Amino acid sequence: MSKAVRVMVERGKKKRSVACAFDWPGWDRSGKTEEAALEVLEAYRPRFANVAERAGLGDAFADAGALEVVERVAGIGMTDFYGLSGVAATPEHDQMSEPECERKIALLRAAWASLDDAAVRVSPELRKGPRGGGRDRDQIVRHVVGWEIQDLARKVGVEFPLETREDPEALRVYRDAFVEGIRDYNARGVPARTWDVQFLIRRCAWHMLDHAWEMEDRDQTTS
Repeated sequence: MSKAVRVMVERGKKKRSVACAFDWPGWDRSGKTEEAALEVLEAYRPRFANVAERAGLGDAFADAGALEVVERVAGIGMTDFYGLSGVAATPEHDQMSEPECERKIALLRAAWASLDDAAVRVSPELRKGPRGGGRDRDQIVRHVVGWEIQDLARKVGVEFPLETREDPEALRVYRDAFVEGIRDYNARGVPARTWDVQFLIRRCAWHMLDHAWEMEDRDQTTS
């Protein structure tokens, strides 16, 4: 039988809950209730399957079973406001084995590739609407990559100038350095500042995929 997908539900105080398939970093979705968040998470299974395929984990993901809530935690302010996960699942506190670290790094790289691919395919001006706000394609990409460079990568001691996001070759070098930072911190069993290394990977992957999927949803190329 297929192995169940472990899910942590993070409950906001007022507005939202987030369902996090923490063994598959980046597959986090939110809803007004726990039930709604789980429904959205399941609905995104086919989209995340493309990410798993990019990571070389397509067969393993295809064998993944039903969602199974294994933990419920209280969220933070951003859980309600942004519909994002701000808390690590209990298993994410653990140091990863080398193979598991490489598996999650492969999914992070696939999330990067998904963002890069979406940025090439979608229209420069994106459809406005409930999902959209005011950002267009290039503004979204600059935001996502810039926040990772300026904040997330520094949690594992990786510092690059913000201008790195403008140069594809410099971005490749930066991403390789970020991966090495993740490997190093995990191998030493030390946290990424105030975050667990596994949670860092998940938040990075989620941010990339959330905006990649946003661009796809707001694309005007085929409208």
